[in-house]
Amino acid sequence: MRTSLLSGRLLLKSFAAVFFIFVTAVSGSGQCQSPQQQLLLGLKNTLNFSLSVKSKNWNQGKECCSWDGITCDESGRVIVLDLSNQLISGASEDLDNLFNLQHLQRLNLAYNRLNFSFPSGFHQFSNLSYLNLSNAGFKGQVPDEISRLTSLVTLDLSVSSLLVTRRPLKLENPNLKMLVQNLTKLRSLHLDGVKISARGNEWCKGLSPLTNLEVLSLSNCNLSGPIEDSLKNLKNLSVIHLDENNLSAVVPKFLARLSNLTSLRLSSCSLHGPFPKEILQVTTLQSLYIPDNEKLHGSLPEFRHVGSLRNLVLSRTKFSELLPESIGKLVNLTTLDLSYCNFSGAFPSSISNLHQLVYLDLSFNNFTGGIPRFDLSKNLAYVDLSHNKLTGKIESFKWEGLQNLTHIDLSYNSFRGSIPSSIVALPSMKMIQLSNNRFGGDFPGFPKGRQYLLDTLDLSSNQLQGHIPANVFELGRLNVLLLSSNKFNGTIWLGSIQKLVNLTQLDLSHNNLSVDATGSYSTLSSFPKITRLNLASCKLKVFPDLKNQSKLAFLDLSENLISGEVPNWIWNVSDNLQHLNLSYNQLEGLQKSYQMPNLLILDLHSNNLSGNIPTLPTFASYLDYSSNSFASSLPNNIGNYLAYTVFFSLSSNGLTGVIPKSICDAIYLQVLDLSNNNLSGEIPKCLFGRKLNLGVLNLGGNNLL
Repeated sequence: MRTSLLSGRLLLKSFAAVFFIFVTAVSGSGQCQSPQQQLLLGLKNTLNFSLSVKSKNWNQGKECCSWDGITCDESGRVIVLDLSNQLISGASEDLDNLFNLQHLQRLNLAYNRLNFSFPSGFHQFSNLSYLNLSNAGFKGQVPDEISRLTSLVTLDLSVSSLLVTRRPLKLENPNLKMLVQNLTKLRSLHLDGVKISARGNEWCKGLSPLTNLEVLSLSNCNLSGPIEDSLKNLKNLSVIHLDENNLSAVVPKFLARLSNLTSLRLSSCSLHGPFPKEILQVTTLQSLYIPDNEKLHGSLPEFRHVGSLRNLVLSRTKFSELLPESIGKLVNLTTLDLSYCNFSGAFPSSISNLHQLVYLDLSFNNFTGGIPRFDLSKNLAYVDLSHNKLTGKIESFKWEGLQNLTHIDLSYNSFRGSIPSSIVALPSMKMIQLSNNRFGGDFPGFPKGRQYLLDTLDLSSNQLQGHIPANVFELGRLNVLLLSSNKFNGTIWLGSIQKLVNLTQLDLSHNNLSVDATGSYSTLSSFPKITRLNLASCKLKVFPDLKNQSKLAFLDLSENLISGEVPNWIWNVSDNLQHLNLSYNQLEGLQKSYQMPNLLILDLHSNNLSGNIPTLPTFASYLDYSSNSFASSLPNNIGNYLAYTVFFSLSSNGLTGVIPKSICDAIYLQVLDLSNNNLSGEIPKCLFGRKLNLGVLNLGGNNLL
């Protein structure tokens, strides 16, 4: 009986508590006051809300406290207005209705299109604790009336880097100190992209009264250093973001004494000197971003505790030495980017303990030895270990089960053995880059019956052999296929790539392949639009049918067996063509002279071309017509054609006549080779003077004076 009575009382108390919460929630937002509703409708009618989603239910038939983006107090007065991300536009005078909503406590106009000078009227919001105008579109000087909003806890006036130049905001008069001197309740201050242009002793001291500040974000504000000790007063700081300021300073040690520090971002700040190890040992620190400070040096400390660190980005600094074995204690790490540093030695085995890793970039260092296992890091999506000194085989089990892996780059190392099928078989993979290693054997190919997302496959400069698996040419999403400089063999019909409808780059050069380019395939609607095609040393006997490849920018058909004339279409194939290499073939002539205004590199050397010298492309930097049978004289105005040329060779032809003095106008020439011809007359004096910056001049084997 007592148990039943006790249960009944508990049930009654629970019901009473739920009823109280329900009544409180209902009474917390009163009936909308009519003047408040009219102000909101007036705001909608004056500003352009045509793209707004939130304002669609703003109408007379519905009371305003239930409208999207609106919150009222118990008296029906609007206290929260959130119109963020609504693409609202208009003029400054259209905000009059807004400034009459004087009971507002929170105002969010972020991400709109209010493309006009920062308006006046914000001083009327005396109760405002939260003001977010980030990327609202305002420009010009931030008015001093913002400094009167003494109840502000959060102030966000930030401008994204894409809008800084188009819609600049600035803090000059008032400056930063004047803006915040009365805002002593501030806990969060975001002024990213606002032009402050202050020295360290100005902006640091200006912030010192904000002793409650927890979040400080002043990225890309034209600030300079140093970071002064006056910031030590801000003992509650948890987040410090000062990226993209030219601080030109050392990193102060006092940052390690901020006991609540969770995020420190100092990327691209021209920092120098040693980075304090103590900061890396702050137990509360979750994110450290200090990349792109090329004069900043340091090393990783011994990590004594299981830290909170989730993101560690030190790329493009001079951090060096070994990775400590204790890095395995950072079990919460999701991002580890140490690329473009000077780390060395072997990877500690404990790196396999980082099971939460999503992004790992250790490229461009001096790491040696093998690689650890990653099969327990099930969230891993991105791995870049390229440009190191890594060796050994890649065991398949180290990559098994990584269903989220999309990017792997092991290029420019010395790995050997076969390519693990476990990497190739992952259907989530978008990019496989294994070039410039010593991988051998057959390429395993892609298991059938799966849908693959692969965008890039780069196996170039290895020792792979055998046939290229046929299903490589069935990867419909493939954009880049680079298989050059291996030992692949067999015959490939060029038309077989028609299934690769998204392909833009194809390189099969320097294998033992025979590419069959016969037949017509470029007119097929499914044939991809290639921008870069390299079929050098592929035993080609005819020109591929590329006449419809309007996006072609790079074409290399060198070291093949192509004979006859260079077809007319090759000069008209694409306005984008910049690189054309037809060297080491058996070509005998040009069907017509050509005009290719965007061509930068033209290599026709080692053919059987004869007759007059072809018209020289006006903007080319590299021209090689050597080892042919051209038998004309050099054009008198040759200097006009070579105005931007760095390399020019007509050696080993049958040229006659003199070297025109206009060659002196080719002021960028560094290599000039006219050797082994029948040229005569005087050598222009400029070829020996300072006007030209020639590094190589070869005129031997002629009859010159």
